[in-house]
Amino acid sequence: MLERESARLGFGTYSLTSEDGIDALVTAIESGYRHLDTARLYGNEEEVGEAIERADVDRDDLFVATKIAHFEEPEKTPDYVRTGVQESLSRLGVETIDLLYHHWPRGRDDIETVLPVFNDLLAAGVVDRVGVSNYTPSDLELADDLLETSPSAVQAEMHPLLPQRDLRAAVRDRDAHFVAYSPIAQGDVFDQPEIQAVAEKHGVSEAQVSLAWLLSKDGVVPIPRSKTPEHIRSNLAALDLELDEADVERIDSIDRRRRCEDPSWMEWE
Repeated sequence: MLERESARLGFGTYSLTSEDGIDALVTAIESGYRHLDTARLYGNEEEVGEAIERADVDRDDLFVATKIAHFEEPEKTPDYVRTGVQESLSRLGVETIDLLYHHWPRGRDDIETVLPVFNDLLAAGVVDRVGVSNYTPSDLELADDLLETSPSAVQAEMHPLLPQRDLRAAVRDRDAHFVAYSPIAQGDVFDQPEIQAVAEKHGVSEAQVSLAWLLSKDGVVPIPRSKTPEHIRSNLAALDLELDEADVERIDSIDRRRRCEDPSWMEWE
């Protein structure tokens, strides 16, 4: 499904809760987003499920991803993962999770506990694909040993201020998709002269340029989030923005770096 053009630009759902969140989700689905990304930790799987129910789009046309076993969640055990996934299915109102991620592990023990359970969930048909979130290249090597099938997707922060070249290479080696969260660096891309210049050239927003730049990279799937109907729709229009080689090179040349999500304990490679 991630190979389909309709899923190449996903919709992030972090902090979209209550009725306002459902309205934003319904707007996104009915505007054309087909890839929805949530997580147990976000506390909004019920809202995502309600939006799927309300939107005038068949469930089979949607690609629903969620995540479990974030470092802030309780102690990870196999039973915790199994029970949590069943709860996610119920909250989302779906029979199968299209893509289940291990959500930001804290160390080798987490990975070694969670991923073998993912093998069981795949075999049981509870999930269709598995992925990993905020893994380093070394973590991916460990995942290779633990998973019976390669992850379909690796989710991590990526935007013009964090191009993730090494991690993207590791993801490509595994024929996986790179799902990019914080694709506009929480608004920081708006202030970058290179992006401003490309936006002015094409008569579009800086957000659209950042998303189009991500889409220009092989296998990269951005997942922007917005509550505003105008922004929800304008972000989707990035699918129609074609950057030329000079545009991409100009953005590639940005040498400023910014990581939006950076826990003090995390050792990035």
